Amino acid sequence: VKEVIVQRNELAQCIRKDYNRRQFYNLDETLTMKFFNSKKTDEKFLTTSLNDDFIYSQMLIDCLIGTTPVSNDKNELVALCKRQYKNNSDELNILEEFEKDYLPERSLWWYTRHSFLYRLMNKAFRIENIDLLLLFRFFIRDIRQQLIKNKAASAIRAYRGQFICKEDLELLTKFSGEFISMNSFLLASSDYEQTRSSLLSFTSSYQIEKVLFEINANPQSDNLRAFSNITSFSYYRNKEEVLFMIGSIFRLVRIDRDINGIWHIQLNLCANNDHPLQSFIQQKKNEFDILDTDLISLGFILEHMNKLDDAEKYYRFVINQLPKDHNDRDRCYHALGEVTQKKGDYDASLKWYKKSIENDLQTSKEDNPNIATSYNSIAVVYSRKGDYALALESYRKALEIWKKTLGEDHPDVAMCYNNMGIIYHEEGKYSDALEFYHKSWNIRQKHLPVENRSLGQLHACIGNVHCRLRNYDLALEHYNLSLEAFEKSFLSHYPDVPMVLRNMGLVCQAKNQYQQALVYLKKAATVYRQSISATHPDIVQIEKTIRYVSSKL
Repeated sequence: VKEVIVQRNELAQCIRKDYNRRQFYNLDETLTMKFFNSKKTDEKFLTTSLNDDFIYSQMLIDCLIGTTPVSNDKNELVALCKRQYKNNSDELNILEEFEKDYLPERSLWWYTRHSFLYRLMNKAFRIENIDLLLLFRFFIRDIRQQLIKNKAASAIRAYRGQFICKEDLELLTKFSGEFISMNSFLLASSDYEQTRSSLLSFTSSYQIEKVLFEINANPQSDNLRAFSNITSFSYYRNKEEVLFMIGSIFRLVRIDRDINGIWHIQLNLCANNDHPLQSFIQQKKNEFDILDTDLISLGFILEHMNKLDDAEKYYRFVINQLPKDHNDRDRCYHALGEVTQKKGDYDASLKWYKKSIENDLQTSKEDNPNIATSYNSIAVVYSRKGDYALALESYRKALEIWKKTLGEDHPDVAMCYNNMGIIYHEEGKYSDALEFYHKSWNIRQKHLPVENRSLGQLHACIGNVHCRLRNYDLALEHYNLSLEAFEKSFLSHYPDVPMVLRNMGLVCQAKNQYQQALVYLKKAATVYRQSISATHPDIVQIEKTIRYVSSKL
């Protein structure tokens, strides 16, 4: 109990004062943090989506910064805010002032004012509202330019007081020594005593912890996200403030608790060459064929973040903006095929892939590798629909183009062989399936290390065919090679692993080797339990099989 107050007006005044103080010190503002685990030996974290979330968020921020704002963005943002705050006269007055007087060089002043701009933009970052963030592009770029223009001349140490939930604190503790990024602007203070005393002056509630971040940053490091002491530009001139750019990456150096119950967390701002993340980010960009920070690239990122409706919307928007003969139309058509395929709308997916081919044929030769990619995608859709004859026909068209333009030993040719093997497997044509799986393996083993995930999956497919043919020893041989590839890739909790272990158990069961079957089945059950619930059909089925095999001993 902080105080006992009996007068209603006095109580309201006390609550308002307490609220304003908490707002002034940013204590209640939710921090949007992303986490990256670089320890390849820590398999549990690698099997989560945390690393991918981290990388996607960095790529998304790069797109927001890199895409050029539309001249009407500010007007649209103002119109949206007027609707949002139509019953709030105070905010409408500030909004009118912003509409009339805003200048890029005053962006820091506006950000620190804690008005609709501050709240709405931070919320957009927190919930990843892409439409709203795009409207804020002009404001984000203006702030970034001011941070770059007024960057600190020497190393700084800043502090941030924060209330956070116990779950977030546990996550921070687990990631000690690792990397975190802030997916919004991070406002901190140069005054340690003021930050600490502000935390001490408030009582934290149940499940909420007090945290004091100590942030060290050196402007001499290369390729930093921008940061600056913004005291002279701030709305509150009596606050010594430092602002860090969205997407700033920190190494979590230390975390401990003092006698007053405040958790102290030391963060060091990282430059690109201080951490291994840039190679991961570049790898993802290459994987997604992201060539630039444009709206198409934004669509690719959103698609892989599983924000399919947003991705589809931006692809359609770009198509409507492009001339009929523009090369990027093909990229958008193909991307729309991917999105609608992922949404399960196979007829729409086929329409977009075929439109991509039509567009390519109008602007390039028939043996364009992009056309082969579209044929391969069409084949995947037909196979999902169960139309294996049309799937094989499209794979053959893709294969012919790739072999002609890329050569017999190209990885895309290997992928096509593998996909055709899957079709033959589904059709029960096991000899043909083995032939095409081995064709794929012969190419892939020239390009990939033995521990590659793709080789692990391929060995599992070959093992499955031998299992169907009752070549049990060969099946076990390839299953073991599959597990070896996954384990060397630090993917021993990869979703395919428990399926391989289960199949090994079933093979041993078929050979009446019940003791060994039980070993594999129990291992499979252990891995399954780490990623799916106890009531999942896979868990229920494997436990049933374990009981049956146990009864045979």
